[in-house]
Amino acid sequence: MERKSQVQIPKDLLLALFQYHLAGNEEYLPEIEKALMEKLDSMVKRELYTTFKTAPTEEEREKARQEYLDKCGIPESFRW
Repeated sequence: MERKSQVQIPKDLLLALFQYHLAGNEEYLPEIEKALMEKLDSMVKRELYTTFKTAPTEEEREKARQEYLDKCGIPESFRW
């Protein structure tokens, strides 16, 4: 059986999720959506960075590096 990775979320997000799902308080929805999108973006960046560091070929490493820098908003003129 493959081991599943775990993801940590901030306590504020967890409490907002409780309020939304268990208490039915919909005013937390925008906060939840924003926090989840930020977390997803962070996970994507981490995956690209890991690929950049561990890819078996130079082409794959360079592709992941460029995608990572694009995702981080680093301008082309500032890259090596």
